[in-house]
Amino acid sequence: MRSNGRRRVLLTLRLLIGLVAAGLAVWLGLVALIVIKEKNVPQADPRDTQAIIALGAQVKADGTLSVQLQWRLDKTLEMYSIHPQPVVVCGARGTDEPVTEAQAMYDYLLKNGVREDHLLKEESSFNTRQNLENAKKLLGDTEKVMIVTSDYHLPRALALAEDVGFDATGVGSPIKPEYWIKNHFREALAWVKYIAQKCGVLS
Repeated sequence: MRSNGRRRVLLTLRLLIGLVAAGLAVWLGLVALIVIKEKNVPQADPRDTQAIIALGAQVKADGTLSVQLQWRLDKTLEMYSIHPQPVVVCGARGTDEPVTEAQAMYDYLLKNGVREDHLLKEESSFNTRQNLENAKKLLGDTEKVMIVTSDYHLPRALALAEDVGFDATGVGSPIKPEYWIKNHFREALAWVKYIAQKCGVLS
């Protein structure tokens, strides 16, 4: 009886180890796919677009921009300098943020040369899909847009932009190397959710 019990325990442990290993393999495969996709985003030219959509990131408690957000905005300024056009800045206010991400982005871009009449604020969104759905409402009939976000996030942002009706291209800004693993693993989870929603598994 004892040997049968031990066999069951060993079989259960092997099964659990196998499931964990399979899950890890799938997860690493997703991360690898994200890296491949972000490295192969087609080169975008702002002269071919009608508007830029800059996606938000953290604003620090003291009101300054996180490095990730500043790099996104610096990339936005680079694209805007090539071809001035309307810029939608996206992002609501998190619990630890003194202002909305959109307001902080608006102030930074205005200070650094973007015309006030070219700036549109989208301050009610808490995720990428909401960013783009609300930007679509602000831009009306505008179809050709450039998405600016962090490089790891860009492929999914482009997929979502297509879902809401944009003809979108995009450019990615870098991330701090020490956040590479964290950001890519979180993005893998976001892709799982996106695919599940596309398949109708999640609402």
